[in-house]
Amino acid sequence: MKYFAHIIAFLGLCLPSMAQPQDRASIEASFQAWLESDIWPRANSAGVTRSTFDAALSNVVLNWDLPDLVIPGESDERHQSQAEFRAPASYFAPRGVTATASIGRQMASRHATTLAQLEQQTGVPAQIILSIWGRESSFGRAAIPHDAFEILSTKGFMSSRAAFFTDELIAALRILEEGFATREQMRSSWAGALGQPQFMPSSYLTYATDGDGDGRADIWQSERDTLASIASYLQQYGWNAGRDWGFEVLVPATVSCSLEGLDNGRPIQQWLSMGITRVSGRRFPSPEIDEMGYLLMPAGRYGPAFIVTSNFYVLKEYNESDVYALFVGHVGDRIKFGGGGFTAGWDRLNDLSRVRIIAMQRRLEERGFDVGGADGLIGNKTRRSIGQWQEQTGESATCYPDLELISDIMR
Repeated sequence: MKYFAHIIAFLGLCLPSMAQPQDRASIEASFQAWLESDIWPRANSAGVTRSTFDAALSNVVLNWDLPDLVIPGESDERHQSQAEFRAPASYFAPRGVTATASIGRQMASRHATTLAQLEQQTGVPAQIILSIWGRESSFGRAAIPHDAFEILSTKGFMSSRAAFFTDELIAALRILEEGFATREQMRSSWAGALGQPQFMPSSYLTYATDGDGDGRADIWQSERDTLASIASYLQQYGWNAGRDWGFEVLVPATVSCSLEGLDNGRPIQQWLSMGITRVSGRRFPSPEIDEMGYLLMPAGRYGPAFIVTSNFYVLKEYNESDVYALFVGHVGDRIKFGGGGFTAGWDRLNDLSRVRIIAMQRRLEERGFDVGGADGLIGNKTRRSIGQWQEQTGESATCYPDLELISDIMR
């Protein structure tokens, strides 16, 4: 990677020595050199002045505590092993879901006029906008702990997605240059996401919207701007105003859990003909019957199942996690309709280290399965690959890993 070259040049080291951990003070010095030699020219070309650049970065140092760092001389997997993939049920703790839905209903009343206007303009339902706002920043109440420039520059210099975060750093500098936010307002999550809707800087520049008519898209302090910006984001990613996000269903044993995924879609009527039904005997809305639906089983056979629509995949553009999109849809339903949790329960599943999951994914890839990339995340392509492997080996497909199953796959 590019920053390795800077470190080598700065320290005068030969390549073999890179196998040894480097002195942090030396890496810090190389980081400062990288800001000057790489980031300043790019920022200047993007229209950022020297005064803005210095105000943003003159006092920034590396944040060594961030996840997914690739520290020179240290194994990438050493850092990945510190993170675990949490079982899907952890996303749906009843107390948290109930509280988010309850506050969401209060916000629906408080912003009824604005939300009605946004739904008419963009087609995005009020409850979906509110659910995202609640998930991202607890309706603007959550503390945003980090300095965005520290986060983005650290990850741009030494992370597993260095190029992505470098681009986001330039976007953040442009936000400051244009006066869209003050230096003090540029607080972020550990991933560099900004404001109440938790937009990455490039998303702010593309989707942030003035919802209160003051001529400025303020996602830090303006609730109306926050709501308008979330709606704009989903609209521009193709939200279909005529459709729901999805429906909880019962999947008989005759329907393989390996049929998950966007590329396995079929008309909902066809899923019905295969024996899938909505929970509690409900019918699908008539307009949905001939539309495309997609099987979603985020915990495989160990949790609730869903037929989702194209709008579910629009929610995944906001956050690529299946359980994130499911949370938004489910809490949105509870904001609008009330009700409780899913009909089906979640089995108790153990969290798994990402290194272990990556090893399993690589082994499945070696055997010809498309897991969607060995990233340590149990997405739908990994789940269905597990199911396909189980079926090939004569086992009943569960489409979700545990330690014993990973051990069997690794043989």
